[in-house]
Amino acid sequence: MTFPEILKSLKQKQYKPLYFLHGDEAYFIDVISDCIENEVLNEGERAFNQTIVYGKDVDHLAIVDTARRYPMMAQHQVLILKEAQDMKTLKDLQTYVEKPLDSTILVICHKNGKYNLNSKFGKAIQANGVVFESKRLYENQIPNWIQDYLRDKKLSIRPEASALVAEYLGTDLSRVANELDKMAINLAPGN
Repeated sequence: MTFPEILKSLKQKQYKPLYFLHGDEAYFIDVISDCIENEVLNEGERAFNQTIVYGKDVDHLAIVDTARRYPMMAQHQVLILKEAQDMKTLKDLQTYVEKPLDSTILVICHKNGKYNLNSKFGKAIQANGVVFESKRLYENQIPNWIQDYLRDKKLSIRPEASALVAEYLGTDLSRVANELDKMAINLAPGN
């Protein structure tokens, strides 16, 4: 699935039991995981049904144990594994990935590189979940991305200005988005 397709399905409340987000561009991975973190459960349901863990601090047994629980007074339970590239036993999640629980939404965020999906674990993920590869944009794609980003915020920018911003800020989308958000604070929609 593509980035816009995943966000659209999440906004329509069409959830899958497994999301595997990997690649070089952290911005897209963060946006999808933040959307799941903030949109799936309401404020009252999050206390019992949302767990965020980091790869360095957890092993596969703890994740499987948490993922196999049923949600409490909610339709779904959300489990987000951030920084999965630091988890030594990531591939041992294969048993869970082969038979994920429908009421659990497991999000695995594997940043700083593409994961090899030709392994048994990778094939199990592809068969049972949504796999999204977050690729870095090329320098010549950044000005158009800036225009689209601002259009979503009901703002516009001239092509020359977006090229200048892209040249100044580079290709790190998190940084570009942060700076554009700072500028957008002082502007009314439609400017």
